[in-house]
Amino acid sequence: MEEHGQWRRALVDALAGAIAGGISRTVTSPLDVIKIRFQVQLEPTVRLLSPGGVYGVSKYTGIFQATRDILREEGMLGLWRGNVPALLMVMPYTAIQFAVLHKFKSFVAGSSKAEDHARLSPYLSYVSGGLAGSAATVGSYPFDLLRTVLASQGEPKVYPNLRSAFLEITRAKGIRGLYAGLSPTMVEIVPYAGLQFGSYDTFKRWIKTWNQNTSRQIGSEGEESLSSVQLFLCGLAAGTVAKVACHPLDVVKKRFQVEGLQRHPRYGARVEEKTYTGMGDALRRIVQAEGLAGLYKGIVPSVIKAAPAGAVTFVVYEYTSDWLDSIIK
Repeated sequence: MEEHGQWRRALVDALAGAIAGGISRTVTSPLDVIKIRFQVQLEPTVRLLSPGGVYGVSKYTGIFQATRDILREEGMLGLWRGNVPALLMVMPYTAIQFAVLHKFKSFVAGSSKAEDHARLSPYLSYVSGGLAGSAATVGSYPFDLLRTVLASQGEPKVYPNLRSAFLEITRAKGIRGLYAGLSPTMVEIVPYAGLQFGSYDTFKRWIKTWNQNTSRQIGSEGEESLSSVQLFLCGLAAGTVAKVACHPLDVVKKRFQVEGLQRHPRYGARVEEKTYTGMGDALRRIVQAEGLAGLYKGIVPSVIKAAPAGAVTFVVYEYTSDWLDSIIK
């Protein structure tokens, strides 16, 4: 019976995570496409911040200009380019992430009950988030790479569809080609997922305490549960904190993922094969050629996307998890 309960809980967490990730990803896809376009262009977005002046004027200089150009050149669907592999990446990613997160918390707490998890040390939320993110990344990484390649290629397309991209990359680079940039991704995802889940749990604790204190002041009983608006705000803040802290590593990851992609010259200089020998070399070269601003290319659409994406993911997960818990016996 206990084993059945554990499998049931894992199924609920995985399904709720997959649904939450899919909805969040589809809603925020346009901002993700714009973010990737900024991250993979070598030309400095603001030339004054580039000490070397190695590259020319960038194609994309701002969110609105980028949106306008993509709509004009690629149509509305251009803002959802790469969304299919992104969903194939995000849904198993969030499924694995939430399932592993709950399993780890249950192991440490000695119980699978949410109220027992809430009493765990806040530091364990950061650790469990990092471990869950690592497991989810390894399981879904090829789809992340395919998403990045399809979203960044522009027009004319280098790869017409997901199948073409998969076959061409594996033919040219082997299976290892589907894991290009995995090392900086793993270095990025541990602090990112740790910060996101740890911050979310921390903000929830703060708001729950605030609710209880406010209720006592007006003479009513403390409110245990958080409203959907409060959950949304917790997710919003957690997504922002994590993304701002880890964005430079995301830029490095994207550069590795598009190495050798033969984009049309109008999208700017290409990231040639073997441009970077490793993560440290990539960080050094980006700063040298593009200035510190190069490590924060796409930070505005990234934060604008990450904040609501985190909020939507956590809110949908919380409500979907409760719903699935009531119907899966």
